[in-house]
Amino acid sequence: MKELFELFFTFFRIGLFTFGGGYAMIPLIENICVEKKEWITHDEMMNITVIAESTPGPIAINCATYVGLKKKGVWGSVAATLGVVLPSFIIILLISFFLDRFLEIKWVQSAFHGIKIAVGILIVDAAVKMIKKSEKKPLYIIITAIAFAALMLINVFSLKVSTIVLMLAAAVAGLIAYLIKRRAGEEAKK
Repeated sequence: MKELFELFFTFFRIGLFTFGGGYAMIPLIENICVEKKEWITHDEMMNITVIAESTPGPIAINCATYVGLKKKGVWGSVAATLGVVLPSFIIILLISFFLDRFLEIKWVQSAFHGIKIAVGILIVDAAVKMIKKSEKKPLYIIITAIAFAALMLINVFSLKVSTIVLMLAAAVAGLIAYLIKRRAGEEAKK
């Protein structure tokens, strides 16, 4: 029971003090769950991030659910998921009750402009850490470079292309590389 409370309060704290959504939570989840508490490894965190991005639902909730499941089974996943969701729910509920025009308040608008910048930096920090920890194989570097260049071109020219298309293209490239490598291994055995 103690571990369930620890999971709940750890993810409650992450949910309470992280603005900007799931991507902004990734560095904090990694810091606490990988480096401080050692519940998961760096490789698991990278895998969780990729899987959580590829599956339906918010990335932070998917990460919390996985960590909780790994640490304490189904009840751990429930505790971690509730922990990460509850702060946002409570804050939004309070705002909806007490402040009709919360976002029209000048100092709130200014605070959110500052938060947007910090969130962007947190997301870039998470991406840089993941790139540093990933394998440095030529194919992975090429896929990363092409995806980055495609995203930049899409943004610069304001094209309406879903990032899902880029993710699927990268997945197809990875599968093709795997099949080629497997076939080469089978040929070498003959």
